[in-house]
Amino acid sequence: MLGGYRIEGRRAADIAGSVERAVGSGELEPGQLLPPMRELAAELGVNANTVASAYRILRERGVIETSGRRGSRVRPKPATTGREYVRMDVPEGVRDVANGNPDPALLPSLAKVLAAAGEQADQEPVLYGDALVEPELARTARAALDADGVPDGPLTVASGSLDAIERVLAAHLKPGDTVAVEDPGWGSLLDLVPALGLRTAPVGVDDEGPLPDDVRRALERGARALIVTDRAQNPTGAAVTATRARALRAVLREHPEILLIEDDHGHGIVDLPLHPLAGGTRHWAFVRSVAKAYGPDLRLAVLTGDTTTVDRVTGRHRLGPGWVSRIIQRAVVRLWADDALDTQEVAAAYRERRDLLIAALAQRGIEAHGRTGLNVWIPVPDETGGVSRLLHAGWAVAPGARFRHSARPGIRITVATLAPDEVPPLADAIAGAMSPTPNRSYA
Repeated sequence: MLGGYRIEGRRAADIAGSVERAVGSGELEPGQLLPPMRELAAELGVNANTVASAYRILRERGVIETSGRRGSRVRPKPATTGREYVRMDVPEGVRDVANGNPDPALLPSLAKVLAAAGEQADQEPVLYGDALVEPELARTARAALDADGVPDGPLTVASGSLDAIERVLAAHLKPGDTVAVEDPGWGSLLDLVPALGLRTAPVGVDDEGPLPDDVRRALERGARALIVTDRAQNPTGAAVTATRARALRAVLREHPEILLIEDDHGHGIVDLPLHPLAGGTRHWAFVRSVAKAYGPDLRLAVLTGDTTTVDRVTGRHRLGPGWVSRIIQRAVVRLWADDALDTQEVAAAYRERRDLLIAALAQRGIEAHGRTGLNVWIPVPDETGGVSRLLHAGWAVAPGARFRHSARPGIRITVATLAPDEVPPLADAIAGAMSPTPNRSYA
């Protein structure tokens, strides 16, 4: 049943750890059936309840799944096999268009605002028990959310979008619950969901956002949460349009009990209007990070939502890290107050780079997507072969497997630093990589 691997341990935690280590090392493969609890208990010389506790721990960690009399199996995509490993080392001399980073030349300088925030901290030190959110940050962020039509709600901060999303999911869901996520979608999020012991329900995406019929199907099948990227969806560049938002809101009104999480990934780098979905469900959260517009190392995201959700997130945050550095918060406030970022200019720069590549690919008969954001998504017939051929041609691109669940194969190209004179040779290389390999015959 387990090949040559022998589960060990006398306590539930030790037994669970033995299985999880084997899954991580590949000794236990996805889909492999675990021994029945009584059988394993007899083999280990422990009470069956101990093994039952071990299996429960493994389910909660997203390592195994149980299907009644069919027993417990290693999950097809266990949390220990993260998508972070679906990437490649970029050899010297190869142009890296796989990294997903913003253009450093378009990021504002941080030296003065951090120095000013440091001086303020000397004069007004933040101590234990002080407010978690800088008052001016809350005021400015709330005003911007109001202007964009995001419903009113309390506000807090987290250490980036993924941290905020994780805290919201943990505040409402329990292991085994299902979350509807975009497919293709953000690789880190596709890793996070099973790592929390949750199940994934993939939802198709086009240039206008999640497909309403797919969302309806996922919710009707029991998904308890839906995560939507409003703008600059990673990897496709999708942005929710007004028409699509109306259709999605209609679906959500049919399921007011579900948890809606919106990630405005393109805030600060996109010039298309926001069309938020919040308001049709009892529990909701809306997240905005400063990473793409102001710098990835500014680990700060603004989170608003219904009172229950924000209260739960804030309470749990207090028990852990406590708060996001008020020095960082004050630096971000100064960046906003000084208009350190010209959103229109930044959005135009990224749009020009996306459009140049998409147009060049269209001239070569290749479909590509990139309505907003930093990336262009290209469906391909042979993902592994295409990535390999492009690497051989001097271009490192991101494999689509990093971003998809059941969507068709593709590759992601980050255009953030792509120069105009690089576009034709890159488009040529992509066209060559997508061409069928010629059949060879041998005499």
